[in-house]
Amino acid sequence: MKQVLLVFIGGGFGSVLRYLIGKYLNSTESGIPYGTFAANILGSLLIGLILGLAIKNNTLSSNQTVLLATGFCGGFTTFSTFAYENHVLLKSGDFMNFALYTIASFVLGFLAVFFGMYLVKIIS
Repeated sequence: MKQVLLVFIGGGFGSVLRYLIGKYLNSTESGIPYGTFAANILGSLLIGLILGLAIKNNTLSSNQTVLLATGFCGGFTTFSTFAYENHVLLKSGDFMNFALYTIASFVLGFLAVFFGMYLVKIIS
């Protein structure tokens, strides 16, 4: 039950931060939802750092890992909003921004996770 509460708390903080970033960075003018993009890439970097720390020398406890990785990063990043925004781009016929947003999100998201884990490896 304690871990469920930790996920709830972490997810709440992550979701609120994602909402604020989206509110200030998402723009209907450019077509690309920069807020969601930033949250997903930053969240990918954070989960790489968090899980890298958790794996290396058990730096984080299992409760800290659940709070930060599952809770905070789970609430902060969003696949459902990403999918919906891609639907909107396709529906509007904005194929260029659809392709840029989708490819950049996947490539930079993966690279951010790997980079986060790499940073932990070289710093620790």
